[in-house]
Amino acid sequence: MGPVLAGVLQLLALIAALALAYVPLGNYMARVYSSDKHWRVEKWIYKGIGADPDTEMRWPAYLRGVLAFSAVSVLFLYLLQRLQGHLPGSLGFQAIDPDQAFNTAASFVTNTNWQSYYGEQAMGHVVQTAGLAVQNFVSAAVGIAVAVALVRGFARSRTGELGNFWSDLVRGTIRILVPGAAVAAIVLVACGAIQNFSGIHEVGQFMGGSQQWNGGAVASQEAIKELGTNGGGYFNANSAHPFENPTPFTNLFEIFLILVIPFALTRTFGVMVGSVKQGYAILATMATIWVGFTALMMWTEFAHHGPALQAAGGAYEGKEVRFGVGASSIFAVSTTLTSTGAVDSFHSSFTGLGGGITMLGMMLGEIAPGGTGSGLYGMLIMAVIAVFIAGLMVGRTPEYLGKKIGTREIKLAACYILVTPALVLVFTAAAMALPTPGNSMTNSGAHGFSEILYAYTSGANNNGSAFAGLNADTQWFNTTIGLAMILGRFLPMIFVLALAGSLAQQKPVPVTAGTLRTEKPLFTGLLVGAILIITGLTYFPALALGPLAEGLAS
Repeated sequence: MGPVLAGVLQLLALIAALALAYVPLGNYMARVYSSDKHWRVEKWIYKGIGADPDTEMRWPAYLRGVLAFSAVSVLFLYLLQRLQGHLPGSLGFQAIDPDQAFNTAASFVTNTNWQSYYGEQAMGHVVQTAGLAVQNFVSAAVGIAVAVALVRGFARSRTGELGNFWSDLVRGTIRILVPGAAVAAIVLVACGAIQNFSGIHEVGQFMGGSQQWNGGAVASQEAIKELGTNGGGYFNANSAHPFENPTPFTNLFEIFLILVIPFALTRTFGVMVGSVKQGYAILATMATIWVGFTALMMWTEFAHHGPALQAAGGAYEGKEVRFGVGASSIFAVSTTLTSTGAVDSFHSSFTGLGGGITMLGMMLGEIAPGGTGSGLYGMLIMAVIAVFIAGLMVGRTPEYLGKKIGTREIKLAACYILVTPALVLVFTAAAMALPTPGNSMTNSGAHGFSEILYAYTSGANNNGSAFAGLNADTQWFNTTIGLAMILGRFLPMIFVLALAGSLAQQKPVPVTAGTLRTEKPLFTGLLVGAILIITGLTYFPALALGPLAEGLAS
């Protein structure tokens, strides 16, 4: 079997698995967020935190819950790292430096999981499990909660109430993420991923020196890292490390975990708004972009010019031979079109155009299918923009799901799509203009520029993957990327929740002969086009200076 055919068959198997999980998982999540019953363990949690799960919240109160919980989480994780040297199970590692502790706390709380440190050489068992792993669960649950609040904004009328943040947070964690991650961890352990609390030990002698490894609760963290679209690895090599991702099967299984909740949330959306066809339209948009990007990535990595690459059967530099070019291409596209950031190969070593595809996937806003929750609400914002564009074409007030898209709604949507590119481009320009940040680049020219552009694109879009060549463990990058992650996570959430509140207050608009049918393929095509055009207009100059220049020169 040739490598191209192997890659295509893995892609088809993945699509089949996602299709099987789509309806039952999507329906289950809709029931989770629509039920008025509380599990006993959930009641204990509500009592412990002093929350009333039955109190409905308007969007400012919902937002305060999101921000307050996240602020406390950043502070807790920061202190846990700063006190690591005094904690049991620290493996002899000392406290994390202040700037890196801030960067890591911001990273994991924002579901970014950017890592400017070597996990196996910096973090002990307590920080990994009680700090980082816990945030893998709750940061993903926060994203789903905000998406559900926006869905309720479309589904409800004549009320500003969007549900209860604390109830949504707890249910997402207890009923969806914990059981899903538990099953996934068992599968990973059965397939060879490690799960222990061993200390540091030598594994052999190499070139006159010893190599040391420490164990850890790797399988359990790997499971939620992928299922919650987090991405932060126990080891610096991330999912290219055999302790985290031992076989081609686990590699495909981890891609499935990355994609299954974001895709299934479109079914949840359709059920909650009372029209599964609307969910299918959003699903079709996401799937079209994901499949298109995957096919393009395979083409660039398999068919790149050059005698060495042609003799090898593809661009193998930076890729695990256990997985091959096809599986690495699927993983790279999936992790950058979601907010995961996990890697089983190193994107800096991809071809120039291949590296550009990973960057462009993040620049789209990671909406195909996007992160847990963030992908759905990002795509719905783009749907609002697409409806507005269609309304301008026909001279009619735009409507979506029975709600008018007026001045307030379009301003909020516009702010959403502008804030992240502004963060990416401003921070990138500052890093390139100042003399010191450039010293962190391993490469010069177009590839060196791509390293910095990728770093801020990854941080502001809450992805977390890196272009590998950049030394980001400096005060400048730890601080600025940390700020980009926080602003890139919570500023868009403000606009999403404000939009949800505005929509929930409206009365439904009846469907007429002039209403745009947003469940039809025509709207799906319009939505795909709007996403690509808006992203292209925003980022093309930056892409032209980096990956496009490198790809055309090679």
